Amino acid sequence: MTTNDPPEKVLEVENLNISYKTRKHLLPAVRQVSFSIRRRETIGIVGESGCGKSTVAFGIVNFLGTNGRITGGSVKFEGSELVGRSQRELNRLRGDRIAMVYQDPMAALNPTVRIGEQLAEVLTAHRDITWEAARNRCVEMLDRVHMPDARRVMDRYAHQLSGGQQQRVVIAMAMLNEPALLIMDEPTTALDVTVEATVLDLVEDLKNEFSTGILFISHNLGVVARVSDQLCVMYAGEVVEKGEVGEIFHNPAHPYTMGLLSCVPKLGTDKAGSQLHPIPGRVPAIIDRPRDACVFEPRCDFATEQCVSARPGLMEVLPDHVSRCFYAEKVLKSRAETRPVKIKAIKKKDQEVPDEPLLTLEGLKVYYEQESRSIAGLFGMAEPQFVRAVDDISLTLSKGKTLGIVGESGCGKSTLVKGVIGLEQITGGDAEFLSIDIREPVSSREQQTIQEMQMVFQNPDATLNPSYPVGKQIARPIRRFKTVPKDQVYDEVVRLLRAVRLGKSYYNRYPRQLSGGEKQRVGIARALASRPDLVICDEPVSALDVSVQAAVLNLLLDIQKRFGTTLIFIAHDLSVVRFFSDEVAVMYLGQIMELGPAETIYAPPYHPYTEALLSAVPIPDPDAEQKHIRLTGNVPSALDPPGGCRFHTRCPRRSMLPDRGAVCEKETPPWRPVGPGHHILCHIPLEDLRQIESVIRAA
Repeated sequence: MTTNDPPEKVLEVENLNISYKTRKHLLPAVRQVSFSIRRRETIGIVGESGCGKSTVAFGIVNFLGTNGRITGGSVKFEGSELVGRSQRELNRLRGDRIAMVYQDPMAALNPTVRIGEQLAEVLTAHRDITWEAARNRCVEMLDRVHMPDARRVMDRYAHQLSGGQQQRVVIAMAMLNEPALLIMDEPTTALDVTVEATVLDLVEDLKNEFSTGILFISHNLGVVARVSDQLCVMYAGEVVEKGEVGEIFHNPAHPYTMGLLSCVPKLGTDKAGSQLHPIPGRVPAIIDRPRDACVFEPRCDFATEQCVSARPGLMEVLPDHVSRCFYAEKVLKSRAETRPVKIKAIKKKDQEVPDEPLLTLEGLKVYYEQESRSIAGLFGMAEPQFVRAVDDISLTLSKGKTLGIVGESGCGKSTLVKGVIGLEQITGGDAEFLSIDIREPVSSREQQTIQEMQMVFQNPDATLNPSYPVGKQIARPIRRFKTVPKDQVYDEVVRLLRAVRLGKSYYNRYPRQLSGGEKQRVGIARALASRPDLVICDEPVSALDVSVQAAVLNLLLDIQKRFGTTLIFIAHDLSVVRFFSDEVAVMYLGQIMELGPAETIYAPPYHPYTEALLSAVPIPDPDAEQKHIRLTGNVPSALDPPGGCRFHTRCPRRSMLPDRGAVCEKETPPWRPVGPGHHILCHIPLEDLRQIESVIRAA
């Protein structure tokens, strides 16, 4: 091979068919999937839940369970056929030449075995190597994945590590034997945006260092745009579009791809200047998929009678760009030009009508007492210690507005809103809602106050009773708060179901009969049942597909517009928060680092922490230029937070101050006013912060 030849192919998948056996017949889950991966190349696979992404990944290594089987096609790894291989032969490859990283690292880590033993076993099982040499090799690999204090981590258990550290251990485990193929199935979904950025950087470095080919599965288009060279878009078990990642993002040739891109808010857009367009309907179940028709036809705006009578094949629309659509050329022409990312501060009017405050917090604190494990603590002689989850938060939320709250895990976002709603005891400070003191827990509040403040949680399964139909669960708060007369309760439930785009037929359905997006809509309907003035949404869309996410966001915006509802919205996706919110609070270790109108938060001057968050957020545009700022270390413990500025231990901008920011370690930063309603908690002068270039620039 000459230096000009392309790298050799690591994996070749040709017309792969995978089916699952039932009592009656085989159900085809994956049909005629084809792609190839070269060394130092990443192929991304995207699509909604149920599209067959993970099934393809498990099919490659024949990890399909007892009822799954490959019914056709070929899977060649380094030129050798894998289909038909025995389990013993495949076991020699798994964990050695082919490695896999799962979405949940705890699914790959044994909670009862120390990290070092689990890592070393990967080497000793496939290599003739001593235990001591294996451990030394494991420490080296942990260092390569930027694990702090690698030798001590070897002696810890999985539960003693953070989520990001657990995922780094799994990646180190996968790379120990220098595999030729690395399969990553949603490896960053549960991670903070800062940890996610570090992990994605790590994957790119390891790919180049070990000449590894990577199959990267994700529903996050921003993540795929960052890591992928080629892209496969899957729908209902089929590849509907395939090509170079930039080409597909800018020139989608299949209605489904175009629909996915229309569901995602761009970082520079807001609800006033743009709109999300969710794909109607949902992915059909395996048993409902047509064999001789376009499977996307029921959800497609371009569909004609031809789509019902014939199944389209993959057709080349541009060089190395194929689409499974009869009207691919028409889709290409209809695609509006992608607007560049623009983040500009909007000039405020000289005179504005003052907003009416709904919620006012002043010096709010939520502390948890930590039991001492010392001998003095056993006898009650030790000084009490407190976890300062929320420490001195002050803000005002006006009626009809949306406050977005962002920050890493452990920064106190959820604790703050739980204190507001009464699920956590407020330790200090003042909190008023509709001019009513709400420092008492929810059990001590007046029924009227409870009625006017409701919450939508991240996981609807944890809040819906599986034993009751959703209609009865929505009706319960209506009856309790006497929103309508008793004889009108059923009609009110139907009205709420229609308001969240579900309809009367859902009244008698149980939670298990609904999709994740439908269950989240039921949670929203139940929160609206008391007709509250304030709805608190704690990560309501983080686990949803992009199409369902767009539908839920549109629903919340529509409800706010129709009923004047005030919203608090917590999310780790800064693009969603920017699109959805009127004001944004950036939290770090129990305190607000920056607070102001959304359009000002996303434009210089930034707080250094805000700048780091923006530089880490995945952007669904492969050509957008983004600063490379990565925070080192983890969020410090709220039991013993750093003195002075709490962010100083990780701040990448301390060098802008004299003596490398010595003042940051000793003195609490001033609350600097930047503009109308915009403040930054930082020692760095605003004149210097204004000189910092924008984090994101359009290509």
